Amino acid sequence: MKDSSKVTRREAVAMAGAATAAAVVAKKYNQGPFIQKVKAANNQVQYAIIGTGGRGQYHIKHFNKLDSGRCVALCDVYDVNLQAAIKASKDKPEGIKDYRELLSRKDIDAVVISTPLYTHFPITRDALLAGKHVFCEKSMVFKPEEVHALRRLAEEHPKQVLQVGLQRRYSKFYQTAKQMIDKGLLGRVTHVNAQWNRNPGWTMKPDPKRQKELNWRLFREYSGGLVAELASHQIDVCDWMFNSSPEFVVGVADLTWRKDGRDVYDNVQLIFNYPKKQKLMYSTISTNKHLTLFSGQRTEFGEVIMGTEGTIEITVGTDDEPAVGLWFYEPGPKLTAAEQKKQIAAVAGATLASTGRGSRALPILFEKDTVTGKESFLDREMKFARRWLYAKGVMVPEEDRNPCTVQLDSFLECCRTGAKPTANVEIGLADSSMVILANLALDEGRRVYFNEIDKMGKKA
Repeated sequence: MKDSSKVTRREAVAMAGAATAAAVVAKKYNQGPFIQKVKAANNQVQYAIIGTGGRGQYHIKHFNKLDSGRCVALCDVYDVNLQAAIKASKDKPEGIKDYRELLSRKDIDAVVISTPLYTHFPITRDALLAGKHVFCEKSMVFKPEEVHALRRLAEEHPKQVLQVGLQRRYSKFYQTAKQMIDKGLLGRVTHVNAQWNRNPGWTMKPDPKRQKELNWRLFREYSGGLVAELASHQIDVCDWMFNSSPEFVVGVADLTWRKDGRDVYDNVQLIFNYPKKQKLMYSTISTNKHLTLFSGQRTEFGEVIMGTEGTIEITVGTDDEPAVGLWFYEPGPKLTAAEQKKQIAAVAGATLASTGRGSRALPILFEKDTVTGKESFLDREMKFARRWLYAKGVMVPEEDRNPCTVQLDSFLECCRTGAKPTANVEIGLADSSMVILANLALDEGRRVYFNEIDKMGKKA
């Protein structure tokens, strides 16, 4: 066998064909593939991570907070990342260079795929054929034909968990925002403004021998660029809040400011039109990271959800900064005392922090701060105290866990129980489809309809 340290990612993808063929032969002769069942004595899920770059190591950091799973193996063709990941994991897993070898192991129940985008589908396919549960980073697939192929494959393996990495679906702030919308607290939601701006964002790492491999996000043959890597998260948020997929997308984009050899756009503006004439206006640039939300206290990314009776400003948390969710009333007629009393009633885990009506920001409150009348005197007084401090800006509501930790813990729980993930395959494929179609709209300078994906990538 050739020196595995010299295996490139391109070669790793090429190996996928052999792995698939082996799985088909095994199935024919009733030798597998089988659905890997959790069998550790303490019911821990035995998992492996394929791809130990920045995102893979980030997942390890969050897995280290969990006791519901054990990392038994890590895989990467780049030894520097592989050794760093082994060192970072509390479980001190085995390092493997060839993901096919990892998939053949019977002691691995599930895999997490955090490799470059162009490898997501072939590795996911082989993992499902090998009987593993799969958590795949977004975007779930890269090409139109992969949308259809993965949907068929998921239908053929209904008992295997297939989850996509869209962590906002696991955030209490975003879940509460969705509840508020569903309860009508924003009136009719008509528009979402979203941005993810950076300065400078990705920069070209100079390496003559491995330039494209190390800088894969900057080349179209491997990457969906800013739309796939950044916008995909916020497109999914809008689909979720509107409870539908867009009808069509238009946009403009250029490669203007980062002339370093890349061929993906360095600034993108998109408009997505939804069936009820709702719209997502999206922008991502690489020359300024200012965020016009939260009084400028956060940078880069966030969303504004706008309804006829109110607005939510929201952004997900990071390891260093908490998530933020603010609620603004739409200015209107002065409320009567009876109307104010009605407005302050608890609604689905989100309650008003003030009876005031106007443009003053109110914090989004979680269920733990809702006064139900069933709590003890001390608990009730603590809730009122927290809400008063929130209203004064002394404290802000915080999630008890980072959504990235929550989504991984949820994945492990789904592996144990067979439950359907919150961020399931259809959500992942809808998101991937819009990434593909948005890039097509940018390249061709036209209105691209969502239903075009139905015919793309299919043989005539």
